[in-house]
Amino acid sequence: MGQNFLLALVILCALMAALFRSVRDSLLVMVVIPVSVAGGILALRLIGLFGFQALDLLTMIGFIILLGLVVNAAILLVDQTRARERAGLPRRQAVREALETRARPIVLSTLTAVLGMAPLIFMPGLGAEIYRGLAAVVAGGMTVGTLFTWILMPSLLRLGEGVTSHARAGAPDAPGLVGDSA
Repeated sequence: MGQNFLLALVILCALMAALFRSVRDSLLVMVVIPVSVAGGILALRLIGLFGFQALDLLTMIGFIILLGLVVNAAILLVDQTRARERAGLPRRQAVREALETRARPIVLSTLTAVLGMAPLIFMPGLGAEIYRGLAAVVAGGMTVGTLFTWILMPSLLRLGEGVTSHARAGAPDAPGLVGDSA
C-alpha cells in the first residue's frame, strides 16, 4: 500500500504539472496533502476513542481516495488565481477574487464528501465497522485539508508578491518576469 500511495502522489503531481504547465503550482497544491493525511489520522484516533479501529486495507484505501478528493479545492483556488493574474489583476486582488468566486464550490464539495461519509462513521449496523475507518479518513482529511486550503493557501499563493510588483514597477512592459507564468 505504501508503494501505491507513493505512485498515486507521483502521478497526481505529474498530472497537475502538465495541466498547470508549472511545477511550482502543482507543488503548491500538493502542500495540502500532508495536512489532510494528518486530519485523516486524527479522525482515526478520534473514532478509536469510542471503539477499536484497525489500520486495515479499507482504511489505507481511504488515504488514497483522500489524495484525489482533497486536492480539488486547492486546484480550483490556484487555477482561478492564475487566471485572474493572466487577466492583469495584481496577485493580492487575484487571490481575493479567487476565494470569493470559488468559495461556494469548495464548501459544497467538502460538505458533500464529509456528510456522505457521516452515516458510515456514526450509524451502527451490520458491516458498518468495516467501512468506518475509510469514512473517518476521508471525512477528517477533507475537513482539515479544506480548512488549510481556505486559511493558509491564500498566503502561499501570495508568496513572491513583493518581488513581482517591484519588478513590474521598474520595467512595466518587460515580458517573462519572475512569477508571471509560474
